[in-house]
Amino acid sequence: MARASCVVAPSVNPTPSRERICLLTGGGYPYRRDALGGWCRTLVDGLHRYRFELLTVTDRELPSAPAYPLPPNVGSARAVALGREPARAERRRAQLPEGAADAVAHLCHGLLDETATDVFAEGLRGIAELAVNRPSPLTRLPLADKLLDAWRWGVQPVPDELPKLSVRDARSAAMLLRHALRALAVPVPEVDLVHCVGGTTPLLAALSGRWRSGTPLLLTEARTPVTRRRPSEERLSPAVRLVLRRFRSAVARTGYAEAELIAPLSTYHHGWALDHGAAPSRLIQVPAGVDPKEYPGAAELEDPPTVVWAGSGGPDSGLTLVLDAFTEISAALPGTVLHLVGVTAAHEEYCADRIEGTGLSGTIRMHPLPADPRERFTVGQVVAHVPGPSDPPSRLVEAMMSGRPVVAVDVGPTGETLGSTGVVVPADDPSELAIAIVGLLRATPRRRALGEAARRRALSHFTADRVVRVYSALYTDLAAPPLAPAFELALAVPAPRTPMPATLRWLTRED
Repeated sequence: MARASCVVAPSVNPTPSRERICLLTGGGYPYRRDALGGWCRTLVDGLHRYRFELLTVTDRELPSAPAYPLPPNVGSARAVALGREPARAERRRAQLPEGAADAVAHLCHGLLDETATDVFAEGLRGIAELAVNRPSPLTRLPLADKLLDAWRWGVQPVPDELPKLSVRDARSAAMLLRHALRALAVPVPEVDLVHCVGGTTPLLAALSGRWRSGTPLLLTEARTPVTRRRPSEERLSPAVRLVLRRFRSAVARTGYAEAELIAPLSTYHHGWALDHGAAPSRLIQVPAGVDPKEYPGAAELEDPPTVVWAGSGGPDSGLTLVLDAFTEISAALPGTVLHLVGVTAAHEEYCADRIEGTGLSGTIRMHPLPADPRERFTVGQVVAHVPGPSDPPSRLVEAMMSGRPVVAVDVGPTGETLGSTGVVVPADDPSELAIAIVGLLRATPRRRALGEAARRRALSHFTADRVVRVYSALYTDLAAPPLAPAFELALAVPAPRTPMPATLRWLTRED
């Protein structure tokens, strides 16, 4: 098996903090500037007293250097890229370890039967124990055979409701699962707490590290897990797509069961976690937040009518819907300008091709994310919030803090974040998006009133200092050592009769 490759950033100055936190992400912070990367940067920069070991596990090409400057409380930063599928001859070289076939059978049965979370977790844990062996047995796991067996027997929904799984489909699904399972072999640093932020890949690494070391796990649910077809999976058969969807769902359920605490970013994410088996007592909702000093707002320009959209510019970023809507906006208000903010280098060519296809390249400005956040949204009069499926609501909060009115598609936590301070339109309807934007561009008093209201709401509910305060308490609760027993015995007042807050659990002793 080709080993995962990695990039290690130079260590920076040590911090006096006693607690060490591994911030585990999926290819973002500190190596890529995106919405989730900005959220992580706020957390690391704000929590000075903790020592962070940054680990990102990715399917993408390894970055050459961090995209964000590393503050003094970062001890190390490492990026690991999952390896590629080796040759068939190498996969068959060694004998399969004892128990491997049973672990795979449990995993396949559990991912197809959504009621069998414990069975899936048992199989995943068994594979995680094998993943650290050398040579790695992951390439020789009988995933295709066990998938076919699980498909035929005892799965939910009943077999008649499942799409047909051919031998070729089973082999394709096995190849994709085998690649995903390589995250189980990524070593997690020895720390006091693992804080996992992101999707399936980092969560697999976090679960494997937890099972090996017993380190407490804090899980931030920051995704917008809408049901969708990913562009990279369009050519897969219905059966293979079903396997991948259920695998991701089963990994999420396992993460919710294993984490000491789960911190969803919104009521929407809170509900998603509950629907996927999270215990209500482990959920602590912590909304996204940004620094008001970085988004002070500015007076809007009079001419020309201008719209701003922030995103990576990739196939799964919401770009298509924005460009389709802008075609209609330009027809209604000729001369309107569209700024595409934050297009990454990897997607510049794709984005440029899509712009060229609109025939409006003269009024569309494509540029990378500005170094100064104050310029991000204030170049426009209206912000179109069309997020990618996995984007957290951070960009929406940034637009609100900038004092700009937002027209947002109704995806994930958009409605609850924006409240009554903007316009929410149905998802996947470029005409409705265009109509709402044109309406605000033509109605100056309403536009400015909504922008002012959005900033007030952001200042009241979505500031970075609130995020830092809550996570400091959560880190203290999970990572800090308990106070000495002598202190507990010296308490002069009896323990309260009401349940203690999570951050004060150290006050009670477990016999």
